[in-house]
Amino acid sequence: MTKNPTVILHTDVPQPALELVQAAHPDLTLHSCDSYAALPQLITDTQAEVIYSVRFAGTPGFPRDAILGSETIRWVSVGGSGTDHISDWDGSRLTVTNAAGVAANMMAEYTLGAMLHFSLDFGTFAKAQAAHQWSSGKVRPIENRKILIVGMGKTGLAIAERCKALKLHVTGVRARPAPTDFTNEIHGVDDIIELLPKADFIVICVPLLASTRRLIDAAAIRAMKPDAVLIDVSRGGVVDQTALAAALTENRLRGAAIDVFETEPLPDASPLWDLENVILTPHCSSVYDGWELKSVKMFIENLSRYRHGKSLENIVDPNRGY
Repeated sequence: MTKNPTVILHTDVPQPALELVQAAHPDLTLHSCDSYAALPQLITDTQAEVIYSVRFAGTPGFPRDAILGSETIRWVSVGGSGTDHISDWDGSRLTVTNAAGVAANMMAEYTLGAMLHFSLDFGTFAKAQAAHQWSSGKVRPIENRKILIVGMGKTGLAIAERCKALKLHVTGVRARPAPTDFTNEIHGVDDIIELLPKADFIVICVPLLASTRRLIDAAAIRAMKPDAVLIDVSRGGVVDQTALAAALTENRLRGAAIDVFETEPLPDASPLWDLENVILTPHCSSVYDGWELKSVKMFIENLSRYRHGKSLENIVDPNRGY
């Protein structure tokens, strides 16, 4: 028997999503909501069973309680990969899926761009160019250098694949160590402190969980070698950014590329703004033209599975957070 759930599409640009879902499932009742404030009442009025939701205005103010407190919603399809903004949910009553992989390739390219920026010393060259100064220069290859990827989900795997093609030595860290494609070695989380001093590049791409909050703390940052570059595309809170700013200010690290922050937008008073050895981006390493529609298409495929009683893809374990 085919289910006919009432569906809410919660996104700041709902019309393209509505058109795609309606075309694939013309018999369903669809509703859209483009704000956080209006969602609770819409859930009550429609008695929706399924909600596709994008965290389009940050975590503060996200209507988590309305979603988790609903007596009718049975499935939440998160439009991105992170689900920390709706934790913790009752897995016996509510199924949560995500769009893991929707931005993996883009985030891998962001990571490579940051690595090349520092290896080719583009920051120094740009500064000399602005001052109209012609001086000697030197670039450095990334071939044969060592990268440590903390988090071997779809993003970590995409990064590893590209780094392996560029002939880097790839070490991965994952919660449950197992042989993994495109890596030279795989370790558990407990080995991080021992691995950090060996890495030229450290990429953080884990979800924000109780177990990963401050995973990269002051001690971990002290363990990194002075010539290392940290690239953070995880979630604000995984890296201790106060300790990171101190290390960068004191030149105990060569540099960092940071896309996620404990407070977003990044406060004006943050010392990170003024550091020349830092690349700051506004949580956009996963934002590219078309990502929203790709995410909606993943939802449409899962919606077909849901309606026909099949197992959903990308189900998030509420205990593990991924």
